[in-house]
Order: sequence, then structure tokens, then C-alpha cells
Amino acid sequence: MITIDDFLKVDIRVGTILEVSINKKAKKKAYKLKIDFGDEIGIKTSSAQITACYQEEDLIGKQIVGVVNFPPRQIADVKSEVLVLGSDSSQGVVLLNPEQKVKNGDKIC
Repeated sequence: MITIDDFLKVDIRVGTILEVSINKKAKKKAYKLKIDFGDEIGIKTSSAQITACYQEEDLIGKQIVGVVNFPPRQIADVKSEVLVLGSDSSQGVVLLNPEQKVKNGDKIC
């Protein structure tokens, strides 16, 4: 088990997807995302295995939830700076997002 103090170290924020393209060299089919997390965090890149449930054009402008303070990971030729959060569902990964539009960079609490 982890403690509440451990959990509070994880910086989870809301961002808006600005750009989407295929991460062509990824072992598993994935999108390369450019996500705006507001003035404090800025624009970050992520590689996300969400192709089963989402088309590229449906993702532009969508608000998502992501962890912004994990160290970057190299996924194929993409430096993934953010872990985009979703549920590992039978139909594929379904993104977590706020019920209402909120400001980019808002913290999840």
C-alpha cells in the first residue's frame, strides 16, 4: 500500500490535446500527442496507446487528465513527457476527462 503522502506527490493535471499523429515506430499502435497544460506546465508530448477507441480527428481539442511529474520516457522515436490517464477497458483505453470544460493546468485533487 502507499500512503496519502505518496499519492500527493503525483502531479495530475488537465490538458487539451493540440496535435495528434501516429507514433510510427512504436511497438504497439499509438498516437503522439501534443498537449497544452497551461502556462505553468506548458505544452508537453505523450505517446498514448489509445488508437482502439479514438480517431486522430476526434482527439483535437479534447481535454484529458495526465501525470506531469514522471520522468520522460523514450517510446520509439517519441520523448513521452506525460502519462495520459485512462481506463483499461474491454474496448481499449478510454481516456479520463473532466465532466465540464476547465482551465488547462488545473490540478486533480
